[in-house]
Amino acid sequence: QVLLTESEGGLVQAGGSLRLTCAASGRTFSSIYRMGWFRQVPGKEREFVATIKQYPRSTYYADSVKGRFTISSDNAKNTVYLQMNSLKPEDTAVYYCAATSKLGAYSSERTYDYWGQGTQVTVSS
Repeated sequence: QVLLTESEGGLVQAGGSLRLTCAASGRTFSSIYRMGWFRQVPGKEREFVATIKQYPRSTYYADSVKGRFTISSDNAKNTVYLQMNSLKPEDTAVYYCAATSKLGAYSSERTYDYWGQGTQVTVSS
């Protein structure tokens, strides 16, 4: 089992920045193939934000965040980060960290085996 623990989100003004952290633990962490971030607003489906694959390293982003968000990882700390810049009110959502040990479509939540508890990010206009 892999446990994912997200940092606290927060309230930020439009145009501001925020960094989310996801720390992974568990005896099967070495089997993790890919980690990602998703987000969800009330009444809507959870949507893909960004993903990172370790070996070989590659990253992918949703079009809505490309150029503003950056996903990165620190393997020594088993941690993934999501740096969010130039935030917009439409980025307001609960953000979820996710991890998977299997191949699959990186933007589909069905690909991911493990999920964090979610953290609220609110961007005020």
